[in-house]
Amino acid sequence: MSKNNSVITEKPAKACHGMSVLIVNTLLLIGAVVGFVFAVIDLENNGSSFLSIAITIITALYFGGIGPLLYVGLKAIKPNEALVMTLFGRYIGTLKKEGFYFVNPFVVGVNPTITSDRPIASTSEKPTGISRYTLNTSSFEKVNKKLSLKAMTLNNEKQKVNDSLGNPVIIGIVVIWKIVDTAKAVFNVDNYIEYVSIQADAALRNIVRLFPYDAPEDETELTLRGSSNEVATQLQQEIQEKCKIAGIEILEARITHLSYAPEIASAMLQRQQATAIIAARQKIVEGAVGMVEMALAQLNEKQIVDLDEERKAQMVSNMLVVLSGNRDAQPIVNAGSIY
Repeated sequence: MSKNNSVITEKPAKACHGMSVLIVNTLLLIGAVVGFVFAVIDLENNGSSFLSIAITIITALYFGGIGPLLYVGLKAIKPNEALVMTLFGRYIGTLKKEGFYFVNPFVVGVNPTITSDRPIASTSEKPTGISRYTLNTSSFEKVNKKLSLKAMTLNNEKQKVNDSLGNPVIIGIVVIWKIVDTAKAVFNVDNYIEYVSIQADAALRNIVRLFPYDAPEDETELTLRGSSNEVATQLQQEIQEKCKIAGIEILEARITHLSYAPEIASAMLQRQQATAIIAARQKIVEGAVGMVEMALAQLNEKQIVDLDEERKAQMVSNMLVVLSGNRDAQPIVNAGSIY
């Protein structure tokens, strides 16, 4: 067991092939029963003898204690599972490779996320790793001390955080993570699931304070709304830095919800609408000027009509009003001169 400032790291556990132990122990139990029966018969027929008494005691001890105890040491490990084992409080190793093993019957599996000392009120309150069964009218817990090495999802509650401009925003994230060092996850933190959750919340608050919710289109500043990939990368890096001690690898961290807080949502919506209207008007005016310029150029090129500067100004004014207005223009037919 390697230590660095009381930090425990993972090491493989020593184990035997479980199927061999299972077969041999079962045969010995059968032999113990047969030997016990013949020893008792011999005692009844031939009286007390040292050999018969010794066989009776040995077979009784094996059948009543040693044999069943060896079954306790049989452990089955599924793919993407791990069993962290301690012997009288001392960490002795981790079983991670799938298979059927035999270990010291006195070892204890450790999983800090299991709380078997309290009853489960409902299925929705069931902690991770606990299976709930019902037998007649009574319920009991089957505690699974194995750790899952699969990629797991953490989806914390949405929280209110101020962005870099001081605007309160409602934000939520999802974190994809998995255990890479079982010993660190079990022994270096109190509860690795709660630890990841708390560190995700703390990292989210720190990162959100560095970015504004949104920025004008002419600015290249990173924002929460427009730079989701960059924000997600920084979130992942910060959470990973805090979770190294727990043997956790952060695979991904993404923003799942982002909005202004209710107290400023209406005002910010009006600002966004105003910004959108101004941007749209700019595009409309740019297009209208281009169309007027094109119309004058074609009239002059094809010599359809000869316009002096005053008539050109009047035409430009009329076309800009028609093209830039937000309502349909009402045509007016001029039957006489414009002068």
